[in-house]
Amino acid sequence: MFLSAASRPSSTSSLDSLFQYIEEHQDEFVQQKLGEWVSVQSDSSTPALWGEVERVLSMTADRITAMGGVVERADIGAQQLPGGQSVRRPPVILAQFHMDPEKATLCIYGHVDVQPAKKEDGWDTDPYTLTELNGNLYGRGATDNKGPVLAWLHAIETYQATSQELPVNIKLIIEGLEEVGSDGLEELTQRCKDSFFSDVDYIVISDNVWATRRPALTYGTRGSSYFFVEVEGPKTDLHSGVFGGSVHEPMMDLIALLDSLLGHTGKILVPGLNEMVAPVTKEERKLYEGIHFDLEETKLETGVQRFLQDSKEGVLMARWRYPSLSIHGIEGAVSIQGPQTVIPKQVVGKFSIRLVPHMEPATVERQVKEHLHGVFAQLNSPNRLRVTSSVGAWPWLADLKDPQYVAGCRAVEVVFGVEPELIREGSTIPIAHDFHKVTGKSVMMLPIGGHDDGEHSQKEKISRYNFIQGTKLFVAYFHELSMLHKSLPQIQRNI
Repeated sequence: MFLSAASRPSSTSSLDSLFQYIEEHQDEFVQQKLGEWVSVQSDSSTPALWGEVERVLSMTADRITAMGGVVERADIGAQQLPGGQSVRRPPVILAQFHMDPEKATLCIYGHVDVQPAKKEDGWDTDPYTLTELNGNLYGRGATDNKGPVLAWLHAIETYQATSQELPVNIKLIIEGLEEVGSDGLEELTQRCKDSFFSDVDYIVISDNVWATRRPALTYGTRGSSYFFVEVEGPKTDLHSGVFGGSVHEPMMDLIALLDSLLGHTGKILVPGLNEMVAPVTKEERKLYEGIHFDLEETKLETGVQRFLQDSKEGVLMARWRYPSLSIHGIEGAVSIQGPQTVIPKQVVGKFSIRLVPHMEPATVERQVKEHLHGVFAQLNSPNRLRVTSSVGAWPWLADLKDPQYVAGCRAVEVVFGVEPELIREGSTIPIAHDFHKVTGKSVMMLPIGGHDDGEHSQKEKISRYNFIQGTKLFVAYFHELSMLHKSLPQIQRNI
């Protein structure tokens, strides 16, 4: 997949002093900088908490300004609340450092909002107090995504502090609503594509984690479509002892509909969906063979006795490059403990489909609705069916021959001494697709978080090792991208 002549790292002697600075200042990077950012409860799940999101965005802007960067706080409009009132969204930071027209321009994306977290949720430590235990730095946002954002800033600071010129131009786009869907960001990208993004050559995202214990480059993510299947019957809940056996129960209709979606082997049964998926090539299959993924270890970690697939390659492809359908719950069903004899008047089933190239969200939505209405018609039920969809995020897939991936591979080899695993992400990160679609620029995901970091969980952390080595990785990446960009015409001739 890589250009054979270009995959070797360039000379790294110039990086020694940079790496030394990072080692000598790691306690400051961890205890002061990351600890300070983690302490801000920038939970974006409700507008009532957006004040803290704006506070950490201001801290970020102030830090960039103090480093000599120019910052714009871009307005992304207002959010309409269910009660009808409107609230301004936190701004998006658009920043840049000194621009040299002779250099490549790299745009770094990140976010500083976090998922909700409370000690009583099951945390062993205060989620907003960075706590180091056994080499791990626990705290909400440590790996998703405050730690990586800070690592990028530390990489820039390292060049400045050692009086070395940044080898590439740096721009940053930092938001505060990623955890709730990045509302307004795509519109801002559209608005800025001929200004802020006009001179950008590469876009890099560090908002995911490795797949195993080895460093990785991520070249694809799945998209997502979310569905609600509502079956409405009688005007009130009914007693099963009185009406059981004489009415078409909405719950039974819903179960039949949900059962029609997925086979016991995990195959999606909606006609037309699987036919859109591109077949696996021999070259692609080799990428999965080289990933150090341990099935037995994963079974122990998850408590899963058996996967639907028998091989490492099969499990990884099922998680990353094939679509999946998951049923998430039923609203309206009686959920309190103990025996209940209610026939619910209305139930709503919830499920999602993870999309892969070349699945279009609009086409998937149409096919799912046609399938469910067809199944419902066969039930000959007098109940009413309504199928609605939300989200509709596209999948994203990059070209591994892109110069960014060559530079990323070189940087990993310099810092970690191994070739990176080339992985895809089973979840959805819409901004990767959106950036590429709107700007036409090269996009790469360069994670530094560990496979066991537990983002969104009650044990979210980043290891000190990953945080510090990740900072070195970003420093090396600047260097390698610069060297590669200078010889780009020759590399293009060899592709």
